[in-house]
Amino acid sequence: MNRTRLLLVLVYAAFVSLGLPDGALGVAWPAMRADLGQPLEALGIVTLLWLASSALSGFAAGAVLARLGTPKVVVLSGLLTGLALLGFAFAPSFLGVTLLAVPFGLGAGAVDAGLNHFAAEHYSSRHMNWLHASWGLGATLGPLAIAASVANGDGWRRGYLGIAVAQLLLVAVLVSARRLWDQVPARAGPARPESGPGRPVSRSALILAPLTYALYVGAEGGIGFWAASVLRDGRGFEPGLAGAITGAFYAAIALGRLVSGAVAERVGNRRMVRVGLALALLGLGLFSLQLGPLAASAGLALTGLGFAPIYPCLMHETPRRFDAVTTRRVVGHQVACACLGAMLLPPVFGLAAARMGLSVVAPSVALLVLLLAIGIVALDARTPA
Repeated sequence: MNRTRLLLVLVYAAFVSLGLPDGALGVAWPAMRADLGQPLEALGIVTLLWLASSALSGFAAGAVLARLGTPKVVVLSGLLTGLALLGFAFAPSFLGVTLLAVPFGLGAGAVDAGLNHFAAEHYSSRHMNWLHASWGLGATLGPLAIAASVANGDGWRRGYLGIAVAQLLLVAVLVSARRLWDQVPARAGPARPESGPGRPVSRSALILAPLTYALYVGAEGGIGFWAASVLRDGRGFEPGLAGAITGAFYAAIALGRLVSGAVAERVGNRRMVRVGLALALLGLGLFSLQLGPLAASAGLALTGLGFAPIYPCLMHETPRRFDAVTTRRVVGHQVACACLGAMLLPPVFGLAAARMGLSVVAPSVALLVLLLAIGIVALDARTPA
């Protein structure tokens, strides 16, 4: 295996590793809160600190990447994240878990920005989509590891210990392969200056590029977080059926990214995003009609397939929109705004549902997707193709 392919394998492994802890906390929390003597809602404190720290790290990522370079940022951030997860496994109290959420978020935000920037600069749209599918694999395996550990009687701490060890082992491998990063050429594309004056940058584009990420992640989190409640409490579905239908949404995102990766280079990032938006709106419309389990499943699956290419294709398009220095900054801001969208927008849908009923969730998410589509069209018009 040549060095370029070896590094690509490591980057894929890093994206899997990035996804491992993302869904683990929700699965671990019932056992964690029982051991730590906390109420159900205390999870919100940990999640808030985690996402806020990730957003802060993302906003600073451009300057940090410029100063340290991607290899050091990925290694140091991965080490910080791995040590924080190790701390989760041995935390003696809820205060310890809460404090550890800050370094965990800082590390996660920086490594997310670093890996996405490197992938956008050096790999094709196919790999960008498949890398994000790999993140989905990690986001599936992490919760399964926690669930298996709890089911086997080993407890949530052993599950977190396994995830932490996996992260730290990957960091060790990345350290040993640190010289490979500089040997991978940037992907072919239009000539770009290293600094801003060579290409005028629209101020509105600098706002729209991160804003689209807040809207997208808010929409994905809004339907993903509330779909089971809509089906179970709003439409009377059995809990197992509601959970299975919601699972179809996430499975469709992962499958959609595999398919998107196969065709994105021929179709183009911008067209992939627009097709995805249309499918998502169609799926949300079908889900809103309350036609029964089959229609609900089809609606969520279509929504997931539509959402699939949006995050990776928008990220991959960033180096085409901006010069090299601006790209580093914008990628960090996109990751940061994704965290802010995940933190702020799904609770808004919950408040709307509490006041007006769960039936408003899907139409509200569809409205957000429509706003996202308007923002993306405006961004495309203000940046070079």
